[in-house]
Amino acid sequence: MSRHPIGQPTLPQPRRHAWTVPLVPGSVRAARERTERSLVLFGLQSTSALFGVTLLVVSELVTNAVRHAQQAPDAEITLHMTEHLLVVAVADQDSRPIALADTGQCARGLRAVADLARAFGGDVCIEPASAGRGKSVVVRFVLPEGTP
Repeated sequence: MSRHPIGQPTLPQPRRHAWTVPLVPGSVRAARERTERSLVLFGLQSTSALFGVTLLVVSELVTNAVRHAQQAPDAEITLHMTEHLLVVAVADQDSRPIALADTGQCARGLRAVADLARAFGGDVCIEPASAGRGKSVVVRFVLPEGTP
């Protein structure tokens, strides 16, 4: 029995995958591979520009966490896709703040991530981690027209 009356379309359900990776060099590759599988499950075409950019962004954010969040044992990666947005977040428990305006290697990578997000009508922000300790780098992409 359908939960929706006849003639009313079913709204697409948000898709969300979250997982934890240890902050060691091999985690960048593992995070990228898991992201690739998630994006395919979300229905994003592997040939799309957004697919490749998302893999690059996850790689950069996890690389930054491995290099700079040495006080944290692991990072949580979250991919969340709604009807209009793809949100990528990488959170760690390192309490040292970062900002897009900082100088240094980490900030250069974040500025590159911000440029990629802007190319898709999105943005980057740094928020307190949901567990209350650490931070989360959140990247939002506006989905191109016709994305499932």
